[in-house]
Amino acid sequence: MATLLDFRRRIRSVKNTQQITRAMKFVAAARLRRAQESALAARPYAKELARLLRSIMSRIESPRQPLLAKRPEERILVLLLSGERGLAGAFNANILKEAAKFFRSKKGKKVVAIPIGKKSRDALRKAGMEFAGEYVNVLARVDLGTAREISNLVTELYCEKKVDAVYVIFSEFKSVIQAELVVDKLLPIEAIAEEDESETERAASQIDYIYEQPADMLLNRLLPRYVETQVLRSMLESCAAEHAARMTAMEAATKNAGDVIDALTLHMNKVRQAAITKEIIEIVSGASSTA
Repeated sequence: MATLLDFRRRIRSVKNTQQITRAMKFVAAARLRRAQESALAARPYAKELARLLRSIMSRIESPRQPLLAKRPEERILVLLLSGERGLAGAFNANILKEAAKFFRSKKGKKVVAIPIGKKSRDALRKAGMEFAGEYVNVLARVDLGTAREISNLVTELYCEKKVDAVYVIFSEFKSVIQAELVVDKLLPIEAIAEEDESETERAASQIDYIYEQPADMLLNRLLPRYVETQVLRSMLESCAAEHAARMTAMEAATKNAGDVIDALTLHMNKVRQAAITKEIIEIVSGASSTA
């Protein structure tokens, strides 16, 4: 049977754990604020670039650009974005589960991956997946140079016909308690999405702008920039979603630690009360036998 000293040691241990989880929650909250601002700031640029590309592509009858070339999907490249560390609830598990589901849907085809984040790198390496490259310790501080390097590698592999399609799997930040798993087809660029676009914005993309350069030249310059923007946006979204998941997980852990402390304290008081009652009974019994 556990003694009072055992209960005190256990309560002290849980309190120390609670202090750690509370500190990690505050750290994650501070990082989330910066990551959220960066992710939200990147959305208007990506949206405007997509609108501009739609406007240019609508003026070219049959654009000839390597990033628009469609081929049968026999060799597939996957960008898998995960967290760099654990203690983020089910964030990494959900990403890896979605990736496994995608790999099963492409059974029979050659699939290579570019893991972005330690957790995806370790999981794919354990599964024996072939890598076209790997990037770790890049999501803690998302950098445009890293996104450009990844997008250049992706476009080079596609233009050299080493892969026939490129997909990106990441967790898109929605709110502190919600993230949406996204599987986007990055290449070939089949159609620029028109999600969350008003009628006014759709009409604006059809305005007959006067461009200084030919439309083909603009398209050749903007399509790689579009891929780069999509890679950067997915990294920013994944970073914000990871910090939100970690903050939520640490808040739940702190609350659970408080519940454990309350339960242990209650049990310890019951044991102490039982010991006191037993001692009183022994004293009274001894006094009665003496009398």
